[in-house]
Amino acid sequence: MSGVWVFDKNGVARLIQNPTKESFERKEPVQPGTATAPGARPRVLVFLPTNQVIRSYAELEQRLTELGWSRYHDNSSSSNRLLQFHKSEDSAHLISLPTNFANFRSIHMYDIVVKNRSFFEVRDLIMSPPTAENGRCE
Repeated sequence: MSGVWVFDKNGVARLIQNPTKESFERKEPVQPGTATAPGARPRVLVFLPTNQVIRSYAELEQRLTELGWSRYHDNSSSSNRLLQFHKSEDSAHLISLPTNFANFRSIHMYDIVVKNRSFFEVRDLIMSPPTAENGRCE
């Protein structure tokens, strides 16, 4: 058998014999800041000193500013598609992010972690099991 095995959220595997982009599209809505590849674990960016999960660019900008990063304002047309931060005018360090937080992916998280090793970490998003309290128990 050739093809790609895909696991759904219940752990059931199915074989896709001729995979296309459409065959991998998710049925449920994508959560901001999570992985979207089939079988990939959703990830979150965590600010280690406070153990805070970063859930918006406002939170991220606040933490990066505390660490000495500045918002890079450029009037070129490419800046409309990117949100950028730089360490200083003399530094080559630059963090480039999509302007929409819904497009914030693990590759962007790891870029932040590499440039701020002691302050950020990427973790797997831990989903709580269904319970009667949260209304997902059947």
